[in-house]
Amino acid sequence: MAAKFRILLSDSLSDQGIEVLRQYPQISFDHKTGLKPAELTAIIAAYDGLIIRSGTRVTREVIEAADSLKVIGRAGVGVDNVDLDAATRRGIVVMNSPVGNSVTTAEHAISMLMALTRHIPAANASIRAGKWERGKFTGTEVSNKTLGVIGLGNIGRIVADRAIGLKMKVIGFDPILTAEAAARVGVELVALDELFKRADFISVHTPLTDDTRGIVGHAAFALMKKGVRIINCARGGIVDEQALHEALMSGKVAGAALDVFVEEPPAPDNPLLKLDSVIATPHLGAATDEAQVQVAIDIAHQIVNFLLEGTIQHAVNIPALSTPELEKLEPHLRLGEKLGVFLSQVIDEAPTKVTVGLGGEAAGLKAETITASVLKGLLAGFMDQPLNFVNAPYIARERGIKVTETRSRETTDFVNTLTVTVETSAGIHEVSGTVFGNRTLRLVRIDGYRVEAVPEGYYLMLHNRDVPGVVGAIGTMLGKSNINIAGLELGRDRIGGLALSLVEVDEPVPNEMLERLKTIPAITTAAFIKF
Repeated sequence: MAAKFRILLSDSLSDQGIEVLRQYPQISFDHKTGLKPAELTAIIAAYDGLIIRSGTRVTREVIEAADSLKVIGRAGVGVDNVDLDAATRRGIVVMNSPVGNSVTTAEHAISMLMALTRHIPAANASIRAGKWERGKFTGTEVSNKTLGVIGLGNIGRIVADRAIGLKMKVIGFDPILTAEAAARVGVELVALDELFKRADFISVHTPLTDDTRGIVGHAAFALMKKGVRIINCARGGIVDEQALHEALMSGKVAGAALDVFVEEPPAPDNPLLKLDSVIATPHLGAATDEAQVQVAIDIAHQIVNFLLEGTIQHAVNIPALSTPELEKLEPHLRLGEKLGVFLSQVIDEAPTKVTVGLGGEAAGLKAETITASVLKGLLAGFMDQPLNFVNAPYIARERGIKVTETRSRETTDFVNTLTVTVETSAGIHEVSGTVFGNRTLRLVRIDGYRVEAVPEGYYLMLHNRDVPGVVGAIGTMLGKSNINIAGLELGRDRIGGLALSLVEVDEPVPNEMLERLKTIPAITTAAFIKF
């Protein structure tokens, strides 16, 4: 079988991870390490997938040249070497493998904490130098001390668990974790300022983002108790290095253990490396044999599953979906896109606001993913660039479209409903649909009119006065043009009031036919809809 997808491995990957790729004849791969951004830019257009570690910089220029690239996989946690905005804008899924090295990184943080509190590196160097300075290296117990953990994701929770085993009191800060969830792992959830004030040790376990850059800086050190110790095995830049140096020099901070730096490797004249109160390692958090193998296997499976099956796991720029979740969501994603496609053909102006409402059983689904499918269908009617679940929400924000989601678990006529409302400068349009039997899609309401239509193929949508003879006139006019009617759905607000007609046809209807239909006295609007 000829390979269908090409993958580039631009950093070293364990043999076990490479072996995963070899198992699939649909996949071919090249292993080219040490590429500079310009070199990567020159060759990236030929590849559907890219697997990296921390050594490769995936810049905006690389992504703009990646004409076929669909997915970037980071064997490890941090993706700060990838331009996420550029990747999202191009619709490229960016995945990491956060689980495989979680234990390893957490164990390194605990090791750094213990080495720091017992002066192990300095004591080791002293004795190797022929000295016996027992009094100089008196340490501090961690038992009954308070550890503040910033970021309670996979790694942060493991650090907390190990620290509790050392009889430490653990407090934590995480903006998206509830107090109940933190309590289940034995952590007291507190505000960040309170953590700074109470902790004897502070360990950082967040990604590097605009919000976390420099989060442990001058203001934070001012709140801390004298003698606090800092551990950073997450990302350089989360701890402000200049502020940390000043806090160490003043004695406010008793010591720091750093596995990461803003510049890696750090410059030889980095002032932190000249202090005996600082211990440092060269980004070894994930550097165990077990972790290197596991993250390679994990990311290889993730990339293959995405390219061959469309399964999204551990994506950082789109909600992750397991195979069972994707199977459950799939019909609703199709429905959402269909509703978006419908509305794109109903409105003539650019949308200013989109509201996605999930009703009944659909209220328990992942709204963010369904909303992405709606936007994908809606924006496709206004843009000539490829759209997918990744870039559609990004482009909507970029265009200033306000997107909101609502949920209601109350069931009405249907077990589940999906309603999309689009506002433009000219007015508001709304369409609702439902999923029958987990697979069958139906339109059930259009701008308040009850209908039941399958969102497939071609339709004429007509607004007319509810008077006799309209259906006959439509059929006659279409018949004279050899346009066959496959089905008809009628909805009205009241007898003799206004009505909506959905006429299913077997082929596209030309614009001149739409204009002729409008000459029927009772018809007020005529539009052609293609699903």
